[in-house]
Amino acid sequence: MSIARTFTALTLFLAAGSAMAHGGHGGGFAAGVVHPFSGLDHMLAMLAVGLYAGRQEGALRWALPAGFVGAMLLGAMLGAHGHSLPAIEGGVAASLLILGVMIAFVVRLPLAAALALIGTMAVFHGLAHQAEMGAGSLASYAAGFAIATAALHLAGIVLARWMPQSPTAQILKRALGGGIAATGLVLLGN
Repeated sequence: MSIARTFTALTLFLAAGSAMAHGGHGGGFAAGVVHPFSGLDHMLAMLAVGLYAGRQEGALRWALPAGFVGAMLLGAMLGAHGHSLPAIEGGVAASLLILGVMIAFVVRLPLAAALALIGTMAVFHGLAHQAEMGAGSLASYAAGFAIATAALHLAGIVLARWMPQSPTAQILKRALGGGIAATGLVLLGN
């Protein structure tokens, strides 16, 4: 079995069932830090932003993760003030599908388009984070999930930059994108 098929099978196995069933964790800083790691959907999306950003040049490499964190915080604030969007979990799953396809097919977008797309995805993640917050301070909870998200983005960037530019590594990067996209597709079907 090829590496791509093995990775895709493993990703689909991990995504099956209750991948998005991560409820409230409380509302403090520690709960915020834990939240992005508590669901495969959020964790893969944060890593995917880093993987995608790590393949970009110049300012885009750092603007994408920073834009994601900022828009995610905006989404959480909107949610705290009673605003919502339809199908929040569907939006989170769609972000995996879109990011995975962008990584797999080495899609390059202009700065404005990439920031708009990443920002839109991030608002869904922020709304989901806020909706799953228990009692407590939004400020400390948001600080926790913002730091955790930035750490996952950085891990993705490091992974993307660490991998050599060899043909085998390029296939592996594309396979990672395909696995992320497949996970998003499975979650959209749940």
